[in-house]
Amino acid sequence: MQENQYELPNDNKPIIVSLAEGETITIPVINQELLVSSKTVETGRVLISKKVFEEESVINSMIRSEEVIVEKKEINQYVDVAPEAVRQEGNVTIISVVKEVLVIEKRLLLVEELHITKHKKEEPVVISETVRKEEIHVLRSVSGTEI
Repeated sequence: MQENQYELPNDNKPIIVSLAEGETITIPVINQELLVSSKTVETGRVLISKKVFEEESVINSMIRSEEVIVEKKEINQYVDVAPEAVRQEGNVTIISVVKEVLVIEKRLLLVEELHITKHKKEEPVVISETVRKEEIHVLRSVSGTEI
């Protein structure tokens, strides 16, 4: 004997099923579902309070401190080699501050020479030009007076 199980659609339309001889069908009629939820229920209350008490306390202790004295000493001297950046002399720490300075040197540079040589040169030239000339004539008078 063969048993078939069919699920019914939710659209409420009738279903036609053909069964062979000796065949059975199971049709679900009720379907139960379990829904679990929770909610908060007050079962009691608690009151918490705090109180602060003050009391004087005496503590013996040492407080240590250091004092630093910074002296700026101007040196303004040219050096060939930079001193150590930081050095210690006794209980004094010395930090050297250096700067590079551009040194400009002014010198004469002979760039070039101009050599000038005179040559005397003569060549014949024919020049045609109008020139003026004045002449003075002196005449003696008959009386013998000279002018």
